[in-house]
Amino acid sequence: MLATAAARKRGKPASGAGASAGAGKRRRKADSAGDRGKSKGGSKMNEEISSDSESESLAPRRTEEEEEELEETAQEKKLRLAKLYLEQLRQQEEEKAEAREFEEDQVAGRLKEDVLEQRGRLQKSVAKEIQAPAAADIRILRGHQLSITCLAITPDDSAIFSAAKDCTIIKWSMESGRKLHVIPRAKKGAEGQPPGHSSHVLCMAISSDGKYLASGDRSKLILIWDAQSCRHLYTFTGHRDAVSGLAFRRGTHQLYSTSHDRSVKVWNVAENSYVETLFGHQDAVAALDALSRECCVTAGGRDGTVRVWKIPEESQLVFYGHQGSIDSIQLINEEHMVSGADDGSVALWGLSKKRPLALQREAHGLRGELGLEQPFWVSSVAALLNTDLVATGSHSSCVRLWQCGEGFRRLDLLCDIPLVGFINSLKFSSTGDFLVAGVGQEHRLGRWWRIKEARNSVCIIPLRRAPRPPAVGS
Repeated sequence: MLATAAARKRGKPASGAGASAGAGKRRRKADSAGDRGKSKGGSKMNEEISSDSESESLAPRRTEEEEEELEETAQEKKLRLAKLYLEQLRQQEEEKAEAREFEEDQVAGRLKEDVLEQRGRLQKSVAKEIQAPAAADIRILRGHQLSITCLAITPDDSAIFSAAKDCTIIKWSMESGRKLHVIPRAKKGAEGQPPGHSSHVLCMAISSDGKYLASGDRSKLILIWDAQSCRHLYTFTGHRDAVSGLAFRRGTHQLYSTSHDRSVKVWNVAENSYVETLFGHQDAVAALDALSRECCVTAGGRDGTVRVWKIPEESQLVFYGHQGSIDSIQLINEEHMVSGADDGSVALWGLSKKRPLALQREAHGLRGELGLEQPFWVSSVAALLNTDLVATGSHSSCVRLWQCGEGFRRLDLLCDIPLVGFINSLKFSSTGDFLVAGVGQEHRLGRWWRIKEARNSVCIIPLRRAPRPPAVGS
């Protein structure tokens, strides 16, 4: 009895029947307490039981999924990965097909333009978008002492070459307007001096890859320069009078030259060699131009003809139309060209017609007293390649921009750009973003009269384009 009482005080169950009876009573009390909990708070207990049951039921599911994954054979895994890989390949092929279609559309457009360009029928309409520049936007570069006679622009439009009657050549930076290099005048008879021109430089040309620069002067010489460093490379001799026109065949280093000796010569600059001479003009030839075909066009000066020289066939086509001396000419594309004369007219030509397709008389107006008016001479022409935009220069205090009508059958005046002096040379940039004018107090070929208020300079004229109207429904 004493042991039992001590055990109860310490909280330990007593051994024997009393202990078992106590345990049975405690179980019955616990069971009755559980029944009361169910009856009083059934919903709460149900929630707890249901959540416990869910957690208990999820465990076997996870186990089943893991077992299923474990049960996947190596062959089934390879098949599943192969299907996934094929799906990725299919998506990649669809993306590539879309990209190819886009590229093919672009290539087709470019090929169509190339075919039209080769046939000489490509005519992009850009003239109507050109806005007349303000006088303040024109950049003026001064460095020559006498009248500018000719210009050349590098194919990437980064630099401009100008030459003048002071016998110098200057390379200008298009971006900054600063002089990058000056080729000074060479003194006649002096030995050991740097090479250069000792007489008026009348013409220049740069190869389509920007590697070579050619310049011709009144001393019958053609000098070949490295266009990047302005280092002298070769001197071509052979003309018997002043060299008046130079042009590189596009995509090659074949050089065409013409002279007051009435001949056209062909040179290979890369090999420093002479090729052949062509004859046909009856007077001093004033200008020359060429594109990618193996032919060139010349302005015949006082003989009143424009000639197309087919080099491989050793033949020529003769065109008539101007009444005066034809002093300037340039190709618009492989089948059309524009020329200007001292009778004040500008002509558009097609190689299939011996007469001009369009002739604009008195293109820069008239000068002189009433009853004694004379047209302003057209001293220079330029065309933006494969477009309908043409520029003409005179001594009428302006440069004029023209639009070639459909089929090159008319010239429509767009705007006047004010510039005082003889516009002896005009060149468009390859992108058409600007026009460069060589201005002088005198005509490039002579000294008939002098415009004192003019400044001998290179003028960079920006050509901004008006925004196109939005398409209907956009």
